Amino acid sequence: MSDYLIKALAYDGQVRAYAITATEMVGEGQRRHDTWPTASAALGRSMMATTMLGAMLKGDNKITVKIEGGGPIGSILVDANAKGEVRGYVSNPHVHFDLNAHGKLDVARAVGTDGFLTVVKDLGMRDHFTGQVPIVSGELGEDFTYYFATSEQIPSAVGVGVLVNPDSSILAAGGFVIQLMPGTDDETIDKVEKQIQTIPPISRLIQDGLTPEQILEKLLGEVKILEKMPVSFTCPCSRERIENAMISLGADEIRDMIEEDGKAEAQCHFCNEKYHFSKEELGELYEKTKF
Repeated sequence: MSDYLIKALAYDGQVRAYAITATEMVGEGQRRHDTWPTASAALGRSMMATTMLGAMLKGDNKITVKIEGGGPIGSILVDANAKGEVRGYVSNPHVHFDLNAHGKLDVARAVGTDGFLTVVKDLGMRDHFTGQVPIVSGELGEDFTYYFATSEQIPSAVGVGVLVNPDSSILAAGGFVIQLMPGTDDETIDKVEKQIQTIPPISRLIQDGLTPEQILEKLLGEVKILEKMPVSFTCPCSRERIENAMISLGADEIRDMIEEDGKAEAQCHFCNEKYHFSKEELGELYEKTKF
């Protein structure tokens, strides 16, 4: 498999870890939404972090992350599930700036820091779990780290990085989540903290071609791999779903489409797929509203 995620343990189960390589996944998002480099980095970082959050779920549970920082990129919305499937979009894909003072894509400027990161978990129960934290840096890795510490009470470190080619395609993308389990001893905490502070930036590790396994080994030393799963940009939208949504609008709405334009086009925000309906097809949908 090309893009994949691993789940692992270290330090006799005191530390839980996830790592992901997602160049094709982020690339698919870039192609579908025609994101410019800074927007690509923001969307890619959000998608990878949300994918790793989704991997912490079970069965058919799902998660939605919304990032609204008040920056020119607008909002970022990402859906993921426990199977490594993710989809997402940004309100304004055509956002790009010069590199920041550290020579990196200026994601914080695009995202903004005046707003919130919201996580909604659909755990198959009547009420969804919702956690919301202020955006603390706009770089997103730090913001997800703050979410874990504040909303889920789990000391964590999140690193996500996206490298973009001169032609705006994605060169490489990857990331990690390191979490301290309850009862972790002080010696282990010190070791993990020092190691995270001394390793190169995640973008450098990705550029050097490290696999998820090698990233975790660099962070934690010896790790026990629990699971390896493919990840991909996947949208469950379909013509049938769009038809059902249009039928739910009611007979009057569909009749207006027929009389005013004689056709209709529907577009999925998440994947940009377009669905066209002729006058005849709208007529068939109109008839179905009567049942």
